[in-house]
Amino acid sequence: MSPSLSASELESLRRIDACLMANVIESFGVRLRNEGFADGSIRSLFPRLAPMVGHAVTVKIRGSSPPTGSGHYLDRTDWWDYVLSVPGPRIAVVEDVGSQPGLGALLGEVHVNILRALGCVGAVTNGSVRDLAAAESLGFPLFAGSLSVSHSYVHIVETGTPVTIGGLTVRSGDLLHGDRHGIQSIPLQIAAAIPTEAARQLERERAVIALCRSPGFSLEKLRALIAASSR
Repeated sequence: MSPSLSASELESLRRIDACLMANVIESFGVRLRNEGFADGSIRSLFPRLAPMVGHAVTVKIRGSSPPTGSGHYLDRTDWWDYVLSVPGPRIAVVEDVGSQPGLGALLGEVHVNILRALGCVGAVTNGSVRDLAAAESLGFPLFAGSLSVSHSYVHIVETGTPVTIGGLTVRSGDLLHGDRHGIQSIPLQIAAAIPTEAARQLERERAVIALCRSPGFSLEKLRALIAASSR
């Protein structure tokens, strides 16, 4: 895993919105521009909440069908120990690998409270969630592919292995960022340098916006400003 980041560095990353974060990561050229983020199938359910940043704790679940043997699946608690083995703050990333992803929800009021007690600052799933009012009242961000009224036959089948959520492959310990625009991973090798570059880019963007809103706007001035900022 990574060079670790301090609490203040993580907080600096959390203050950056997702679109600026994506722009800054692109500027470092460490990955292709069509990689590193979940697609539009994964939506923020509480878009008014502030951005979240944390290290991924990965879980795979199934829940579409009842067990073929006994009448119920064995409830697992060992995954809580795994969650605590990953540095905080943590984000639960749950891939539903069942035949009907999202038919039943693992993430509801009880599990949100458990995860929060274990140092998680949010959760992401390609499946479903429920008990939205309870999660929102805690200020606990949820990103999901759907909603469900039921937990159906949901059970945990793997922890700590790579998962894929909305086309984004996430490994245990990956640094993630999420806000109303979506979820993306932050390459750890550039994470500490992102806030400084974000401030530079934000300053350039504000200068362009200010010119566009000014009574003295002209295409000549806009082209000159863009050319100067790209040097």
